[in-house]
Amino acid sequence: MAQVANPVKQRWQAGEPALGAWLMIPSVMTAEEIGRIGYDYVCIDMQHGLIGYQMAVDMIRAINLGSSAPFVRVPYHDFALIPKMLDAGALGIIIPMVNSAAEATEVAAYCRYPPQGQRSHAYTRAAEWQGFAATPAEMNEAVLCIPMVETVEAVAKTAEIARAPGVDAIYVGPGDLSISLGLPPRNNDGNPSFDEALAAILEACAAEDRIAGIQANPGLAAQRVAQGFGLVTVATDIGLMKKTMTESLAALRQS
Repeated sequence: MAQVANPVKQRWQAGEPALGAWLMIPSVMTAEEIGRIGYDYVCIDMQHGLIGYQMAVDMIRAINLGSSAPFVRVPYHDFALIPKMLDAGALGIIIPMVNSAAEATEVAAYCRYPPQGQRSHAYTRAAEWQGFAATPAEMNEAVLCIPMVETVEAVAKTAEIARAPGVDAIYVGPGDLSISLGLPPRNNDGNPSFDEALAAILEACAAEDRIAGIQANPGLAAQRVAQGFGLVTVATDIGLMKKTMTESLAALRQS
C-alpha cells in the first residue's frame, strides 16, 4: 500500500522551510495554476476567503494536479468541517483563534483517527486519492494540525498550545495579533510589542520542537525565514493580482 507523502513534512525533515500560497478567490482555475507552480503547500481560506465547502473540494482536486500539499484554513473549531475537509483530501488544517492548550488538544483530536483523536473513518475522496487508502495510523502521520496564535492571550500560552498532543505547528496571524496588541491590522515590524510577540512565539515553538509558521508577503517572506519561521505563506492570490495589475496599469499610464 502506498505511503501518503506530505511535501511540507518532507521539507521539515530535510531541515528546510516550507513555502506556500494562499487562496481567497473561489476559483478552480486559480487553484490549479497556483498548485502547479511548485509551492510546498497551497492553502484554501474558508475563513476570510469567499470559498464554501463544495468549491473548496473542487479546489483541492485542482491543487492535486500539481505537487503542492492542499491545506485548508477552516472558519473555526468545527468538529463537523475539519474531518470533512480531510476526507476531501486536505493534508493540513489551519485553525484560527486557538487561545489555550485545551482548545489546541480539541482541534488536534478532530484531525486524527482514534486512539489519537476523534476523526470518523469513511471511504470518501481521501481514501481513493493517490494511494490515500492507507491505514488510519499512516493517515494520522500524514496530516498536519496547525492552530493559529492571534491574540495576546495565545502568545502567552504558545508553549502550552504547541505542547498539546497532535499539534504539528503554530501559525501566526499578524493582522489579528496586531489588533490584539492595539496596533493597526498589518505587519508591524519595528514596533517593540509586535517584534517581542513574534520572538516569544518563535522561542516557545523552538522549546517545544514545533514549527512556527506565519502569514507573510513577497517582501517579507525571506525575512520571516531568516527569523526562524518554517512555514511561510509567501503570497495570496488576491494580493498578487491586485499588486500586479495596479503596477501594470501605473506603468502604462506613465509611459
